[in-house]
Amino acid sequence: MGASASRYRIGSLIGEGGMGRVFLAEDRELGRKVALKFLPDEAESDPKVRERFRLEARAAAALDHPFICKVYEIGESEGKTFIAMEFVPGDTLRELLTRGPLPRHEALVS
Repeated sequence: MGASASRYRIGSLIGEGGMGRVFLAEDRELGRKVALKFLPDEAESDPKVRERFRLEARAAAALDHPFICKVYEIGESEGKTFIAMEFVPGDTLRELLTRGPLPRHEALVS
């Protein structure tokens, strides 16, 4: 992506799905890694999709649990809406499952 969203220096793409693309970024003000989730380009012009994206961020920000990443902000930069959230390093569930079934204790705790 190369550009920066407000105070963030955007790095590599770390995930992609139906509601957006997620990039590893650096919060230059606080000196920490974050995940920035952007709406797909085609969805950016749809007000309903943008509002659903904002609702997703608000719903996640209202939760406080050790297994849910924290939402830091909803922002907009250069016409692109994004959610800044806690970056949690590690394997994705998809990556874990490619190695075979998860042991029960791992599935319940992780």
